[in-house]
Amino acid sequence: MNAYYAAIFTSKRTEHDPKGYSSMADKMDELASEQPGFIRVESVRDFEGNGITVSYWESLEAIQKWKENSKHQVAQQKGKDTWYSKYDVQICKVMREYSLKENE
Repeated sequence: MNAYYAAIFTSKRTEHDPKGYSSMADKMDELASEQPGFIRVESVRDFEGNGITVSYWESLEAIQKWKENSKHQVAQQKGKDTWYSKYDVQICKVMREYSLKENE
């Protein structure tokens, strides 16, 4: 696979509106998967509200278009206003990958 990009979103959740957050997160994963240049997304959160979501994209332009998506912007604003006490975003170029698969 050629080099691709990762958008890494780390966050600390508030305790506000957990059902609304879960619903929006599911919608955003589905919407992201429909965007040109999307590869995949992985996300985890611990019991203290710390989380990381990594979305993988074919290009920086695809990441920028996702950031500018109007429905995604609504979710971003709701996150700033309600769901997150803090967050960080890093955009990285993935130059190489390797892995160990289960049952290998």
